[in-house]
Amino acid sequence: MPWCVRKCPYCDFNSHQRGSIAAPPSYIDALIRDLERELPSIGGRTVETIFFGGGTPSLFPPEEFARLLEALRGLIRVAADVEVTLEANPGTVERGRFGGYRDAGINRVSLGAQSFAPAALVRLGRIHLAEDTHRAVEELHAAGLGNFNIDLMYALPEQTLQEALADVRIACGLAPAHISHYQLTLEPGTVFHARPPPLPDEDAAFAMQRDCQRLLADEGFEQYEVSAYARTGARCRHNLNYWTFGDYVGIGAGAHGKLTFEVPDEIVRTEKPRQPREYLQGLEAAGGACAMQPLGVRRRVPRGELPFEFMLNALRLNDGFRRRDFEQRTGLPSAIVEPALDHACGRGLLEKTAAGWRPTELGSRFLNDLQGGFLE
Repeated sequence: MPWCVRKCPYCDFNSHQRGSIAAPPSYIDALIRDLERELPSIGGRTVETIFFGGGTPSLFPPEEFARLLEALRGLIRVAADVEVTLEANPGTVERGRFGGYRDAGINRVSLGAQSFAPAALVRLGRIHLAEDTHRAVEELHAAGLGNFNIDLMYALPEQTLQEALADVRIACGLAPAHISHYQLTLEPGTVFHARPPPLPDEDAAFAMQRDCQRLLADEGFEQYEVSAYARTGARCRHNLNYWTFGDYVGIGAGAHGKLTFEVPDEIVRTEKPRQPREYLQGLEAAGGACAMQPLGVRRRVPRGELPFEFMLNALRLNDGFRRRDFEQRTGLPSAIVEPALDHACGRGLLEKTAAGWRPTELGSRFLNDLQGGFLE
């Protein structure tokens, strides 16, 4: 759902400013048609998680999600305990809407706070105030949606260590089930990349990461992935599927997917057109006799790239991966990667576990170097 009220200067996601490209009322119908075309790829598989990402999905009213989820359940098999996550911007949620989202079938929310410092929110180009985040959290608790995540960034322009810690303390005080805490990076194609703001240096950024990790642990949040911290039982199932190299179907403008097929034996990456107008026109133009032909680009992942694809995801997890998971998810024998695994262990970046391997503290800090060892 790729529309936002305003594009943030650090954002490299596929998002489009709502003022210039309005979300058409027919977009929900387009999502349903898009899924219908993917049904042969899904087969009889059960959907365990649904994630509404953006952009800003909370720009869409609850009744649109109710209609969409009802249609999805009519088309595919959905698990009884399905996790349904909605990304929400504190500045776009009207009072009472979370109750409507809950009634529509949403049972998990990811709230894009990013910071609670007024100056930081201005520098980041956010449209909300810290008070908006507090109000949104009150609405979540009132709606009985206690399973929510708060997104926070650190190493922000001119941010100090104490300011980074203050953001974490405030977030913990709001009683979320999950916190995502990640470093601001300057991505190509963004305003910040073209005109870099004054950021803390590497040593200062690492100090923020280290001290905030300690604070989160003291507050009862267990780190299970590079930037993910959860209370007991509240790990994000949807993201865990990504990180364990699971399959997922991407629906909507700019959505990506990954699908494994036994016949033929292959793993396919999918990508829908990024521009909403192109996406909608593509669905309209490909009707009739080709109505069940999936939209967008589909690329078979060569077998030589699978070890790196797997490690790019699995090595983000603190627990690492099991040998059998690598073999089941890639279809390759683990012997193919054992020389690279042994080399990483020798460098102190990996360590063996009873069932597989996991990153060391050094490996987690230099994750790019560790992952790069598995390039073809």
